[in-house]
Amino acid sequence: MGPAEFRSFFTFLDIVPANCQNYHMKAKFAIALSIIVLSVAVGVGMDRSSEVLRIKDGKTMSFDRMIQDVKKADIILVGEVHDMPEHHQLELEVIRTFHEADAPLVVGLEMFRADSQQSLDEWVKGVMPVDKFLPVYYDNWREAWPLYKDIFSYAREHTIPLIGLNIPDKIAETVAQRGFTSLTATEKKQLPQEISCDIDPTYMEFIKKAYAGHSQRDEGKFLNFCEAQMVWDKTMAWHLVTYLNNHPGKTVIVLAGVGHAWKRGIPEQIAKLSKFKTAVIVPVIPGQVEPDSVTIHDADYVVLR
Repeated sequence: MGPAEFRSFFTFLDIVPANCQNYHMKAKFAIALSIIVLSVAVGVGMDRSSEVLRIKDGKTMSFDRMIQDVKKADIILVGEVHDMPEHHQLELEVIRTFHEADAPLVVGLEMFRADSQQSLDEWVKGVMPVDKFLPVYYDNWREAWPLYKDIFSYAREHTIPLIGLNIPDKIAETVAQRGFTSLTATEKKQLPQEISCDIDPTYMEFIKKAYAGHSQRDEGKFLNFCEAQMVWDKTMAWHLVTYLNNHPGKTVIVLAGVGHAWKRGIPEQIAKLSKFKTAVIVPVIPGQVEPDSVTIHDADYVVLR
């Protein structure tokens, strides 16, 4: 969830008619909806022609120069608003540029759960056809396939590993409703230890603003809401660190909502678990991510329009 598009924890079904409980029906509905959305979307594409602001010194540079800089990192997080096509264009260009430079590349996905890794592997290897993969995709993610199709297709074409980072919906829902301590022992085995809402004041204000817009908010349940965000951030960081510990020398590009990708999200949890270097790239989001408001505590680079 990014700062411009925090929604209910349970929004997957919000965009699907109540009687569309079959994944194939959900897929057909979401694809039809996405065609409408994409046909009327107006936005400036973000690609290699884009200019980039480097936060640490305020220098404006080219996209290619930014890539040279971030090659020093083990994990590069690219933030997105999930339903913005130009953000996915940016992500694809980052992936493509690394691949063309023969980097030992892996792509980490907020969009897929870790327990769907076998399906991701079969997709990348080319043994799972699109019609079999789409139900798996919609079992994992609520956003329409056409938004992500080019990224998944590029990974498949070039055999770039895709790594699922997310957690089962049931776990997130349980934590949001009843807190981390309500999880079963089996559920906790899928997560890192010591999940809590112990975060810095700036991130706390961010989460409070997100909670204030929650349609079913209850001040008594804010701690659960905060713990659910931490479950996401820390578990995705945990999966990333585990992968790199088992595959040294790889470079991981992480695609995640801006609210997870910014430095107080997944990167902070990575720093608590390891010494892997991270870099954070975010697009301009009017009213939320602006060149004059982002600090070095938020991100490393802002891709300008």
